[in-house]
Amino acid sequence: MQTNSTTPTKNLIKALKKILRPLINFLIYKGITYPAFNEIIKELFVDIAETEFKLEAKQQTDSRINLLTGIHRKDVKRLRNQQISGELTTPSLSALLISRWLGDLTYCEDQGGPSALPRLIKQGGDKSFEGLVRSVNKDIRSRAILDEWLNMKVVYIDKNNLVCLNRSAFIPQQDDQEKTWFFGENCHDHLAAALDNLKNEAPAFFERAVYYDQLSIESVEELTALSEKLGMETLLKINSHALALQNKDKSTEKAVNRMRLGLYFYHTDKQNPSIQAEE
Repeated sequence: MQTNSTTPTKNLIKALKKILRPLINFLIYKGITYPAFNEIIKELFVDIAETEFKLEAKQQTDSRINLLTGIHRKDVKRLRNQQISGELTTPSLSALLISRWLGDLTYCEDQGGPSALPRLIKQGGDKSFEGLVRSVNKDIRSRAILDEWLNMKVVYIDKNNLVCLNRSAFIPQQDDQEKTWFFGENCHDHLAAALDNLKNEAPAFFERAVYYDQLSIESVEELTALSEKLGMETLLKINSHALALQNKDKSTEKAVNRMRLGLYFYHTDKQNPSIQAEE
């Protein structure tokens, strides 16, 4: 991998400050100080320089990592010798079950959307809540999942004694640990796509946004509702198609790739606060 040692441009510095501004705001909100964040950044600089900027057929050294990162050799040696932090937790069983309920045609209505399911396999075969749970994890009783989801209002039982998925469950009510996992995964891939596009090293990833200002709060609310409706339609269609392709590909040697499509909507009554701060 080639490196670029030129001084960052003013435009790049301005863009970096804009990207980092909400993150720094969040760190201060969570009580994470600059020294603590600085240690995380140091660890990442050393780890990435060591693993992703190797010279072919040569062992990576403390001196070269110092050259690539500007981090003192003493800190480089310390960080290379300490155990790198492990991965965050994986998505929960609930998230996997809801994804399958929304995407697998076995559990969807003909016109789209999740079907109401009989509770037990003896009542509905594979197209039952018990069948759904077994399709993802055979080691946990469906009754335990159902009781927890009823308590969390992820599902409800209709007048025909069928298990129905609440529309609000399309965005699972995750605990803080799971929310943090999705935050890291989603932001990583969005930023990675945008930065790869800046490098001009490969065909560009799809990364687009629509922006308007001078809107009333009523107009923003209307756009919010429209974005949620169209966005969920898109995500549900991609989820269903991707699940079908995964089932077709997963037993082949070619099944080594991953993908993520993300959508977001944001609004504020502030006019580009980070830009104004620079002017």
